[in-house]
Amino acid sequence: MKDLLLQTYTIALPIVLGYMVWLLKNQKKDRDANSKGTMMLLRVQLIEYHDKYMALGEIPSYAYENFCEMYEAYHTLGGNGMVTKMKTEIEELHLKKGGNKQ
Repeated sequence: MKDLLLQTYTIALPIVLGYMVWLLKNQKKDRDANSKGTMMLLRVQLIEYHDKYMALGEIPSYAYENFCEMYEAYHTLGGNGMVTKMKTEIEELHLKKGGNKQ
């Protein structure tokens, strides 16, 4: 009986571990796809903010705060490059006082 349990354990363990590894790899692929999609959506929104407020020559404080928070999330996900340059340009804009929405 002891030998039968040992043989079953010896056969079943690698199968169970292999299945767990397969599940983890699939979850990683899904997470990577979600992260990339989120990063692309943030990038689009950051570009829209940049274009809008650079054309206006100023940015309301609420929009500046949103831009900074989106940039931090974008950067945390691995984005950088041209968006970093856009952040520098946004920081140079005059911050509107009072946060009046347009």
